[in-house]
Amino acid sequence: MPTITIRTKKKKQIVDITEDINQLLKKELDSGSAAGMTTGLVHVFVKHTTCAITTADLDPGTDLDMLEAFEEIVPKLNYRHPHNPGHVGDHIMSAIIGPDVTVPITNGELDLGTWQRVVLVELDGPRNREVVVSIIASEAKQSV
Repeated sequence: MPTITIRTKKKKQIVDITEDINQLLKKELDSGSAAGMTTGLVHVFVKHTTCAITTADLDPGTDLDMLEAFEEIVPKLNYRHPHNPGHVGDHIMSAIIGPDVTVPITNGELDLGTWQRVVLVELDGPRNREVVVSIIASEAKQSV
């Protein structure tokens, strides 16, 4: 399974990974396991419990607005997590946002909306984050 390693630089951060996925997709469609495919799906999954994957419009400041909103959603409680109670909120935010997103492939490219980007939401960085990218081909059309 192809993977991308993303190095985050801050404790909390939104990282646009769209071009990383596009590059991996192009490589796989040109000569990899999905060679010649033009339609299908790309599934993007992060293998960590204190970051997430979603889509976003990244107009200036939107990343900070998102991070502030996520912080407001999760209450400041006395968490009981034995490893590190201080970052239980990060685990909860990650679970709410989710570890994955699926994007259609049309004509060999990610079929995102005009302003849509695929983003990694770092909640407990800086760290190296492993992102698995699965490419799923569409069923071939049958002649009638």
